[in-house]
Amino acid sequence: MTSSARTSGFGHVAILTNDTDRLHRFYQEVFGATVSEVEQQPGFRLSLINVGPHSELNVFQIDGNTEAERQTPMFGRGRIDHLALQAASFDDFVAIRQSVMDRGSADAFVTDFGPLLSVFFTDPDGLECEVTVPNPDMVPGVMNPPGTPAARFAEAQ
Repeated sequence: MTSSARTSGFGHVAILTNDTDRLHRFYQEVFGATVSEVEQQPGFRLSLINVGPHSELNVFQIDGNTEAERQTPMFGRGRIDHLALQAASFDDFVAIRQSVMDRGSADAFVTDFGPLLSVFFTDPDGLECEVTVPNPDMVPGVMNPPGTPAARFAEAQ
């Protein structure tokens, strides 16, 4: 499949937190992300969590802002429902999955969407996220609905 897109993916997603350091640790430990401090002044902090070659989370901590505390069920969250990170390899997917399970941020379930495998997790602020990887067991042309268990992970589900 060729693409005529004039972009190479998302540059960043801006998120709010009430605990920047905790969020940094989570993404560093689970994803090997790097962190850059951009600005810090009384009542305001901006940092960047680099999660891929061209992708980052712009993290804002603003005193008195309570948006990071609001939790809403899937498909009731507004225009952006959740974000998905792409694992660099199948082995990285397996390691990330184990890491989020060890932290209590995900259960063992892996969804087989056909071309992709997916694990949903919740970050320390309650933001629902997903990590995906190309499915080594995919059958060309077959798409599976949400909730389809991945056969290679069936024993753990």
